[in-house]
Amino acid sequence: MPNRPNVLSIVLAGGEGKRLMPLTADRAKPGVPFGGTYRLIDFVLSNLANSSLTKIAVLTQYKSHSLDRHIAQTWRMSTLLGSFVTSVPAQQRTGKQWFMGSADAIFQSMNLINDEDPDYVVVFGADNIYRMDVAKMLDAHIDSGLECTVAGIRVPRHEASAFGIIDAEASNKIAQFLEKPADPPGLPDSPEESYASMGNYIFTRKAFVECLQADADDASSKHDMGGNIVPFFVNKGQAQVYDFTHNNVPGSTERDRNYWRDVGTIDAYHAAHMDLVSVDPDFNLYNRDWPIFTQQPQAPGAKFTLRGTAEDSIVSAGSIISGGDVDRSVLSPNVHVDKWAKVEESIIFSGARIGRNAVVRRAILDKNVIVEDGAEVGVNREHDLARGFHISDNGIVTVPKNGRATI
Repeated sequence: MPNRPNVLSIVLAGGEGKRLMPLTADRAKPGVPFGGTYRLIDFVLSNLANSSLTKIAVLTQYKSHSLDRHIAQTWRMSTLLGSFVTSVPAQQRTGKQWFMGSADAIFQSMNLINDEDPDYVVVFGADNIYRMDVAKMLDAHIDSGLECTVAGIRVPRHEASAFGIIDAEASNKIAQFLEKPADPPGLPDSPEESYASMGNYIFTRKAFVECLQADADDASSKHDMGGNIVPFFVNKGQAQVYDFTHNNVPGSTERDRNYWRDVGTIDAYHAAHMDLVSVDPDFNLYNRDWPIFTQQPQAPGAKFTLRGTAEDSIVSAGSIISGGDVDRSVLSPNVHVDKWAKVEESIIFSGARIGRNAVVRRAILDKNVIVEDGAEVGVNREHDLARGFHISDNGIVTVPKNGRATI
């Protein structure tokens, strides 16, 4: 066998996801369903698996039951060659406190690094939609000889103030790491673009462990990966940016190459779903050369009866469109749309029922929601508010799990 470096991947999946409420009222953000049959965490885990980085620890904390169950039931790898995906809850190994930040989560789980004894540690978030060959980023890290590599995505400079920004030299070495700067620096080769941090990092093990210990000993630190750990390496002159636009995966199209979306808000989550459903999608779920893995339901194929239709939509197994019309929407498994109902630009979770003559427009229906015959969601703002439904800044209506929309 080739002499490959030993790599441990750590996925940070303990986030509460307050801006995704009410979808995160009863589940961790990485456990939120996406694209019909997936969970958000499936994207980072699929990227790592497709990159042959198959020693993966997922650090969980907030309301993690459904996430832990999904990982246990779905992400089972052969142990013959040492592969694993393991869910690691907060264990209070260093004291009587829960994780106090993303860096502290890793520090409190230092036993994972000690036990695996890796040469390099990959630290990725669990909340974004993208494809990435992490092995290419790892090669760039090793070739640089530096201790820290941060993945950066090019964004228009006039939008960059919303992100953590990487000020990099022409050599890719990071000069500054700036949190939502008012005047973001441009790129050496493209002055009207800036590098936004993707929250994905690779570290050389020894230097990383020493940094985590120093951060743990610093009472003034917020123990944050982007806010404390990366600046530590930047100040040492030991950090570089990895340009995400150089990372092309097999099967990517001109349209979806280098796609990356942070789905941290209801509006962003809804918009990312709309990216899936066009004829030439912004993000192509049907790339067989770089698949996104998940546990598919044991259910029959979707059925269309009584001239039920779905246009520019994803309809998952077990769903029945019985005389209703679905347009630019994503339906999870076992959704039922009855006669003369209309579903437009909406995301419908598993088990939802949409009754006769009902209308669902620009909405998200969580699991097992019932829309009664003739009821409307996303049509009358005041009526939606009166029923206690959440409405986003862009007018996306979210009905919580087991909710009911009445006339």
